[in-house]
Amino acid sequence: MKNQVTKKLLAFAAFSALSVGLLAGCGSSADSSNTTPAAAPAETTPAAENNAAENNAAETTPAAENTEVENKGTITVAASATPHAEILEQVAPILEQQGWTLDVTIFDDYILPNNVVESEEFDANYFQHIPYLNSFNEEQGTHLVNAGGIHYEPFGIYPGTKSDLSELADGDTIAVPNDTTNEARALLLLEANGVLTLKEGAGLEATVNDIEEKKVDVEILELEAAQVARVKEEVAFVVLNGNYALQAGFSVANDSVAYETSDSEAAKTYVNVIAVKEGHEGDEGIQALVDALKSDEIKQYINDEYDGAVIPFEE
Repeated sequence: MKNQVTKKLLAFAAFSALSVGLLAGCGSSADSSNTTPAAAPAETTPAAENNAAENNAAETTPAAENTEVENKGTITVAASATPHAEILEQVAPILEQQGWTLDVTIFDDYILPNNVVESEEFDANYFQHIPYLNSFNEEQGTHLVNAGGIHYEPFGIYPGTKSDLSELADGDTIAVPNDTTNEARALLLLEANGVLTLKEGAGLEATVNDIEEKKVDVEILELEAAQVARVKEEVAFVVLNGNYALQAGFSVANDSVAYETSDSEAAKTYVNVIAVKEGHEGDEGIQALVDALKSDEIKQYINDEYDGAVIPFEE
């Protein structure tokens, strides 16, 4: 079910109201201080000339000018809590400076975020990679498109009983996830690091049946994704995606033997995207959101915060 708690990341309207109130207060104060008693002489005195000069100056000071950012509207985004909503929280101030209010709602499932974008209740969502998006469209008859790739969560090979792939020997075991998407990514990563060779064209649908050759006679142990890390003390290596690596106490950057690079087939394919309903990818607010997510400031935040478990996507 949809998490009904909406994170109101900004309060731009409240800020604007406060700013207007402050400016109005200044105007009232200036008016009252320059009120001339009805009995005051009409002639011009030095004091009166000074007051007039001060009034003229006040009219041209920056405080009297309207310096508020134009309010361009609200961008509504459905997102997963981690890391997507966390990243969006960092984006909110950037968009505020441009006049946009970012309104993020956290969902704990993968169905509703697409449905609310299809129905145009929300402008966009941020939680999924392209293969899932394409599969959802095909199965549900929706019309969602990729408005911009933001990050990917790399698969990594992590040490079990051995710490270097050069130590692999006949009879060793490597544990990998058994679902179609993740198993293919794991096998492609093992192939990229010389552990095995896949049949030509196996690509992102590869299974153990597509293994053509192994460097040494290792066993590939297929387990449910959440179970792979639990056997790390019993196998030579485990192959994990970013969130399970973090749960297992691994640092992607410091502990992995190898991980998917940004130019790998898997990284390009499984990049997490901003998804919108077809026809809205060019909307001004969507473009502003994607540009902010791709900014150097946000890339730096991702790199600092997630220790390699989340990596900015470079096209």
